[in-house]
Amino acid sequence: MTQRAEFATMRDRLAVDDLVTAYAVALDDGDWTAYRGLFTADGRADYRSAGGIEGDADRVAAWLAENLAPFAVRQHLIVNRQVRFGDLDQDTGDTARVRADYLNPMRLAPLRHPAADGCAAPDLECGGRYDFGLLRTSEGWRLSEVVVREKWRRTPHRG
Repeated sequence: MTQRAEFATMRDRLAVDDLVTAYAVALDDGDWTAYRGLFTADGRADYRSAGGIEGDADRVAAWLAENLAPFAVRQHLIVNRQVRFGDLDQDTGDTARVRADYLNPMRLAPLRHPAADGCAAPDLECGGRYDFGLLRTSEGWRLSEVVVREKWRRTPHRG
C-alpha cells in the first residue's frame, strides 16, 4: 500500500469513527435533527432486539424521541469498534461496516423520579452490540443501516 493510499484509509477510518461518535452524541443529547442527518436518504435503523421498532431514520427518530424523553440523562458508550471497508454488497470502495459494543446507562427525569440527583445509580442500563453499515456520499460518510443487538438489560430493584 502506498503512503497516499494509507493516508486515505486513515482519513476514512477517522471519518467513520467520527460518524459513530456523532450517532452516540445525537442519541444522548436528543438531537433528532442531527440523528436524521447522519443517515443516507434510504437509511434504516433496527431497534427491535431492544423492544423498539425498525424503519427509516425519520420514523425511528420520532420513536426514539418519544421513548427516550423520560430519561434526563443518557450516555451511550460505544467501544471495541471494528471497522472493515468494502464489505457491503457490490462495493465500489465506498462502503464500510462497523461492529461495536455499547453500554447505555440512563437516569429518569427528576419529575418522574424525585430522588434523582444526577449522581445516583442509573434507573436503566443495557448493553449489546451495534452493527453499522456506512456509505460514502457526496456529503461524506453516512449511515445506511444501524442494527442494535441488545444482549442484556438491568433495572435496579427498589425496596
